[in-house]
Amino acid sequence: MTEACQSPRRVIWGFLALSLCFTITGVIIAALLGVKDNKTEPVLQIVQITFKNHQGSQTSQSAFADRTRNTVTYHITSQTNRSFVVLFDSTHGFVSYKPVEENACFLRKMEPRDLENIQLILNVSEHREEQMLLQNNKTKYFREFLGILGGRRVNPEMVGNAVQSLCDQLPIYWVKRVDGPGKQRLIYLCIDICFPSNICMSVCFYYLPE
Repeated sequence: MTEACQSPRRVIWGFLALSLCFTITGVIIAALLGVKDNKTEPVLQIVQITFKNHQGSQTSQSAFADRTRNTVTYHITSQTNRSFVVLFDSTHGFVSYKPVEENACFLRKMEPRDLENIQLILNVSEHREEQMLLQNNKTKYFREFLGILGGRRVNPEMVGNAVQSLCDQLPIYWVKRVDGPGKQRLIYLCIDICFPSNICMSVCFYYLPE
């Protein structure tokens, strides 16, 4: 009688153990699939910014915010139909400028104002496309003059993957803020960059004598 009673108990305990094993396996598989799905989600957020320039013309620019790398990449077309890419890399603290028509990139160190401006884009809800319209009467315009140090090349290994990917083995030159163009300096290019904080910067590049 004892062996007969123990036999069904063994069957029951074996069934419970097998069920528990399948349950744990199912939970693990579901968790792994959930992680995989999260990894395949897009990391880029596209923000279209529309504003009126100094002449009153309607202008648009696209900003691609990568929350994973803490970068914001602007694609801009100037009033002279020249195209530029401007990368703000808050992880490494650099701002990189790449004129599409030129075989060079230009780099400067990020300032607190730069970080404050791009943080507005990075903080917008992830995976959402948003269009921002900057009102002309509320927008503040700044003009910056950046001198290109033609003889000072940047070591690509020191700038991080984001800048390296943008410049794609092109030579990278340092630029620094200057007071103005000066008589002996040649104007190189000018672009307008606008941020969701209703701040626009007109950035002009000049070659500096060395």
